[in-house]
Amino acid sequence: MLSIVKRILGQIKNDKRSLGLLLFAPLLVLTLLYFILGNSNYVPQIATYDMSEKFITELQQNAGVIELNEKPEAKNYLEENGIDALIWKDSEGTHIELLEKNSKSATALKAIQDTNKVLQPSQSELLIEYVYETADDNQLDSLSYVFLGVISFFFVFILSGMSFVRERFGQTLERMLMTPISRMDIIGGYTFGYGLLSALQSVVIILFSVYVLHLHVEGSVSLCILVMILMAFSAVSVGALVSIFANNELQMVQFIPVVLIPQIFFSGLIPIDTIPFGLGNLCYFTPIYYGCTSLEMIMIQGKGFMEIWPWLVGSVLFIGVLFIVNVMALKKYRRL
Repeated sequence: MLSIVKRILGQIKNDKRSLGLLLFAPLLVLTLLYFILGNSNYVPQIATYDMSEKFITELQQNAGVIELNEKPEAKNYLEENGIDALIWKDSEGTHIELLEKNSKSATALKAIQDTNKVLQPSQSELLIEYVYETADDNQLDSLSYVFLGVISFFFVFILSGMSFVRERFGQTLERMLMTPISRMDIIGGYTFGYGLLSALQSVVIILFSVYVLHLHVEGSVSLCILVMILMAFSAVSVGALVSIFANNELQMVQFIPVVLIPQIFFSGLIPIDTIPFGLGNLCYFTPIYYGCTSLEMIMIQGKGFMEIWPWLVGSVLFIGVLFIVNVMALKKYRRL
């Protein structure tokens, strides 16, 4: 038994990638969790209409306040100006309108509630309304875009990455590289081949979620399918890139904590604006961000193609860049 232990420890010692992932990958994930889920210095932006000066002065202790001369239409005003809440008062009570339930809205609501308790602890009733709220107020419905995007991306990444590694392990890729076939043709063939299979998986996932699980979709199901297909091709491209630097299936799995887990933080599970130290800007380098943001706009907000096209373009550009990087990375095996 001792000899087996020594052999295993010796193998791990000589495998720098495994040793690094074993020791440093958990530290990387925990550090990201500390920065992203730790204390946020986010200051909510709240617009007020026809509120007392005393209320506004107290509210300014906890939030940025914008005073309005006339009451706007809540949905357009909140979306176009990046405002977290709109508040006004009438005979029924204090009305609060927010876009959707997330940590930003929760921060704004807390600031209003704290102010209301200080000034009128037993008088004014808070009437809270969300612009984007699922009919059943279901937790799965409210986060469906996150689960669909992350689950689909994860399985496609594993499928394509493992398949690429097996192709190399079986020397199929090496034999092709000995022929006049260009690196671009090889990457293109693999990407479109596995991409089409992954696209089929994406269609099945959306149709099953909507028509069997009855997940709420405010917008077009067809647009959801388009977004999922683009995410599938992105996942295939990421899997192909990672597989080039993995020598076996185990090493492919070892990349999951580094490649996939950090992307989950930018899937919409946490509002980007609330991530401190400017780390939210890292979302632009993760394909999951573009896909999940598009799904959120379609499924929760009911947006159409004209509203989500910038994120679709982002997904396409990501696929294109990864395609070029994968072609260049094959130089590791053959220089043309």
